[in-house]
Amino acid sequence: MTSILTAPTESVFDRIADALVEHGYILLNDGPDAGITRALFDRTQELSHAFRRAGVGREQDQHLNSQIRQDEIHWLSVNDATEAAYLEWMETLREAINRRLFMGLFDYECHFAHYAPGAFYKRHLDAFRGQTNRVLTTVYYLNDDWKQEDGGELLIYPESGDEPIERVAPQAGTLVIFLSDRFPHEVLPAKADRYSIAGWFRVNASLGNQIDPPR
Repeated sequence: MTSILTAPTESVFDRIADALVEHGYILLNDGPDAGITRALFDRTQELSHAFRRAGVGREQDQHLNSQIRQDEIHWLSVNDATEAAYLEWMETLREAINRRLFMGLFDYECHFAHYAPGAFYKRHLDAFRGQTNRVLTTVYYLNDDWKQEDGGELLIYPESGDEPIERVAPQAGTLVIFLSDRFPHEVLPAKADRYSIAGWFRVNASLGNQIDPPR
């Protein structure tokens, strides 16, 4: 599977790092190539029976709440070649960001997300400052030929305020990266099945790594 994976260029990494410093987020259209994107979508179809309802909260506090989120998820693993290719791309990104911004990103975790027609995820933060080791969020979309009338946009909000600063259509090949504790966001209901990969770069809190991401 690595044979269909296009290696990111240093200029792509530079743009990501610059955007994180200046804005705290970036919308990218030259991430993993079309081959791996299609293979990842096909993988979601193979795994349709394995998706499970996503919970709210972390670890012991996690619970199901259909009033907040209605997506189904399946965690990626290196045991599958297609999933491993995507994880390899993200590992390359992790190393590149650390070289440029010294964020101390330690590892990466991610899951497929399936939103059935009408499903949503209400406005939320992926991390609360000083209370988690998730510091950088990624969302990668897998939906070919997504139409504007299909809905399902990702809304990204400023730290304070109710007007979104970005409305992102979940079109295949779009990669969104943002600081986890800085941008509330939500997923609007869609009229079609919506597939993505949501992931988080983490610092190793057990080692006392308290590096502050760029603001």
